[in-house]
Amino acid sequence: MTRKRIAILISGRGSNLPALFRADLGGDIVAIGSNKADAKGLDLARDAGIPTFVVSHKAFATREAFDAAMVDELNRHRPDLVVLSGFMRILTPVFVDAFADRLVNVHPSLLPSYPGLDTHRKVIDEGVKIAGCTVHFVNGELDGGPIIAQAAVNVEEDDTPQMLQQKVLAQENQILPYAVRLFCDNRLQINGKRVRVLPVAAPA
Repeated sequence: MTRKRIAILISGRGSNLPALFRADLGGDIVAIGSNKADAKGLDLARDAGIPTFVVSHKAFATREAFDAAMVDELNRHRPDLVVLSGFMRILTPVFVDAFADRLVNVHPSLLPSYPGLDTHRKVIDEGVKIAGCTVHFVNGELDGGPIIAQAAVNVEEDDTPQMLQQKVLAQENQILPYAVRLFCDNRLQINGKRVRVLPVAAPA
């Protein structure tokens, strides 16, 4: 089986990158890109010897123009899978359609609850007892694509948003590499809004 080529997009510190670097993904990370030149995660990528690139959204008049430029840059690396890991951009169909069914995102809530930003503060303010994270395919709906994997954490009475963020991040570090491995092993089948995890193929 040909190993899949994986590209990752970040906007900040790349908090899931070390877990992805450590994991046996069944594929190879061929590039890590960002919309911000000062994203700390780019330093992690360079230290790991992974090619990096930056496409600044500030250089484009429209979201569509930025997305088209990012698609062009990604295509230079010929990815089979594009992973959004803290990539803080709302994507247009120009981007989403270019990588249909091979674009995944990790989100710090148990979707479909709490899409969008500031999830940990919302969870605590509303007295939610169980929080977590989700890895899902990306479609045209904000944080609304078919769900691949989820993990839950308890919300304690004295949790702050920062404390909850760290607990959720520890779970992201587990389920994001797991979901990427499932994709690289051709074990994900999208059926409408649902994702079926196929069994491991028997040896030939």
